[in-house]
Amino acid sequence: MSVVKINVLSVPAEQRETLEKRFASRAHAVENSDGFEWFELLRPVEGTDTYLVYTRWRDDASFQAWMEGPMKAAHQGGGGAEGGERPKPAASGSTLWSFEVVQQAGPKGA
Repeated sequence: MSVVKINVLSVPAEQRETLEKRFASRAHAVENSDGFEWFELLRPVEGTDTYLVYTRWRDDASFQAWMEGPMKAAHQGGGGAEGGERPKPAASGSTLWSFEVVQQAGPKGA
């Protein structure tokens, strides 16, 4: 059964562009991970500063393997700042939501 992981990020208005650029620069970092099924970065449109990072995985073990491998390395790697310092996080807070997919539907036809 597939699982969905949603990273809920609080992003101040002045950091939105920074966050989106960082995700764009790593656009394909997750796609080749074993068990990966889907990714979306959702931008808030009104009334909130909360971005949602939606990923879908074959199972929880696939997500955990990505978290301990490629994702951990990406967040610990050099940030391009002088002196090898990592850039300041664009988000001011983060929460991870976890779900199991119990029903799904796709578009008709195709």
